[in-house]
Formats: sequence, structure tokens, C-alpha cells
Amino acid sequence: MEFRPCIDLHDGKVKQIVGETLNTELVENFVSQHDSTYYAELFKRDGLRGGHVIMLGPNNEEAAKRALSAYPGGLQVGGGIHAQNAQQYLDEGASHVIVTSYIFKDGKLNWDNLHAIVEQVGKQRLVIDLSCKSRDGRWYVVTNQWKQFSDFEVNAANIAELEQYCDELLVHAVDVEGKQSGIQQDLVRDLAEWTSIPTTYAGGARSLDDIELFRQLSGGKLGLTIGSALSIFGGALDYEMVLEAFRKA
Repeated sequence: MEFRPCIDLHDGKVKQIVGETLNTELVENFVSQHDSTYYAELFKRDGLRGGHVIMLGPNNEEAAKRALSAYPGGLQVGGGIHAQNAQQYLDEGASHVIVTSYIFKDGKLNWDNLHAIVEQVGKQRLVIDLSCKSRDGRWYVVTNQWKQFSDFEVNAANIAELEQYCDELLVHAVDVEGKQSGIQQDLVRDLAEWTSIPTTYAGGARSLDDIELFRQLSGGKLGLTIGSALSIFGGALDYEMVLEAFRKA
């Protein structure tokens, strides 16, 4: 089980927001006084690899590139990534690029776009984000700032197919993301059962008890991202205690 940190960027600043409120009445949990480089250097100091830098809308490109340059090979990057711009972020130091909306167009998986970005960067440098919500007892990928349901169900068969095209999966549990309401337990169980490549879950973790519950539900198989709850992002959960909990896990 790995702790995968995050650097969420909005309008060039490091923030923690409720993702579903992007481009509506934005709910900001935290706006940092530090820039993206500060967090990249912190995660580098602590040996945390595979964290993700997410560009939430425009005007974040330079902040993202500064973070990547500060920790070459240690961070992934997503948000507006497509076949035409992916290589520039790898050149700036990203270990992987993360895609969601580029490969899920008009509510469907766009195979042409998936093949295009794999051809451009290679399977080994690609992370597919399967951010999803529950509907009728099943998980479906949501896109366009998590407002539009796609017809792509997150299940064992579909994950097995996508794993042929990427190195890792990133899954935001949209219903709880940014709300510090606890992890989505059924989704964690399902992902642990269905995935065979490195997979990171993000959404709702708020305490050391949640970390232990996550370990039990996932069998230690998945990575975990904690955002708004962390002390470095204005939350009550001490960052150093989280590091220690993962070292012991």
C-alpha cells in the first residue's frame, strides 16, 4: 500500500476544492500560500513517488511544469492532457501523463484518441483516470468536470481491457471527493478485486482509521491519495503521522 500525494492546481494556485463544483459555484476547502514547487520539493524530500499534479481548468500549465521540474520523475500530471501536448509534460519531468476527458468523448470511450496517445507516449508512460460515480448500483466514468455520466461501466471486464493500454489507473470516487466524508468502501473493495496493475484510489479519506480501513478493504493492494484532510492542505490529519502510518502498513 502506497501513499500517493497530490498537487491540485486551480488558476495557478495550489488548492483543495470539491471537484463537482468546478465551473459552478466553486467550493474551496483550502488555498495554499505556497506554490506548486514547495509541495513537489516536500514530496521529493519524503521519498513519495507517483503523486499526481492535476490542472483544474486553464492557467495552470506553468505551475504544473514548475512542480514537475522540481521533482523529475517523481510526479504524474493530468488535466487537459491529449496526444498533442503530452510529450511536453514528459519532457518537463513528469513520469506519466494522466488522461480522462480526452479518451472519454460524448459519453463514450474514444478508441481513436486512446490509440493516439498510446502511440505518442507509450503504454508505460500513461495513466488512465477512471473517475466514477455510482448509478443503479454500478460504477460509471464521469467526465466534463465530473458532471456527465459516460456509458463506460467500471467493472472487471472493462478494466482488464483498458489495462492493456496503460501503466497505471487513477480512480477518484467523485461522490465523496473533497468532502472528507470517509472512503467509498464498496469501490475500494471492487478495485482491489478487479485491477492487476498499480491503481490509486482518491476520495474521502480523513483519518488514520480510514487509512487502516482502506488497508483492510484493499488488502494493501491499492495506493491511496489524501487531499483536503491533510494538515499541509489545511486539514486536521497530520501529514507526518500519515507518512508514519504508511511506513508501518
